Amino acid sequence: MIDILPVMQRQIITMVLCGLVLTGCDAGTTTSTDSAPEAKASTAAAPRPMQARWWEWASAEPEATNPVADTTGEQCARNQPDDVWFLAGTFGGKVRRACAVPAGRPLVVPAINRVGDSEADCADFMAGAKGSVTLDGADVPMDLIDHEQVTYTAGPDNPVSGTAGETTGVGCGLWGRIDAPSPGKHTVVVHGTSGTFTVDATYTLTVA
Repeated sequence: MIDILPVMQRQIITMVLCGLVLTGCDAGTTTSTDSAPEAKASTAAAPRPMQARWWEWASAEPEATNPVADTTGEQCARNQPDDVWFLAGTFGGKVRRACAVPAGRPLVVPAINRVGDSEADCADFMAGAKGSVTLDGADVPMDLIDHEQVTYTAGPDNPVSGTAGETTGVGCGLWGRIDAPSPGKHTVVVHGTSGTFTVDATYTLTVA
């Protein structure tokens, strides 16, 4: 909340506050014609949803080098951003992967997720969805995203979206976010289900 400043400054700041607070200002309350600095609209782009960033990472590679299709962990470092380290589930079924992760990177992984054409698609998918992520046997708090608009760019011949180029849809899922693990060996276990679809991925991570 923004505190009211002394009365002598009220006429000047009223014009500025109108551009800052979420609730509207009554134009009739501003009667001064004193020149005050204009509030400039921010030109900074809003942060991209983490879901969109994950889907772009997951769909960047064709099947042979795709981290979701990977059965060993050999591909887990492909196209990773500088500020976070993404982990993946599977296209269904069980997998064990071993990965080297740079120290200082938080981890983000979906237990279960999808991109549909509408909120109704997500509602159907999430109605029976369950998921968990553990780090070294300890439960990781899960974030539920029931629906969110996502736009991402997929690579050619990728097995995630099936098509290359820009994709826009409604994303949803259960997401685990892990603070940067300490250097050394760690185990991350990912379980997720929705209907008959099941994800079971175990990562052995070497953080250095």
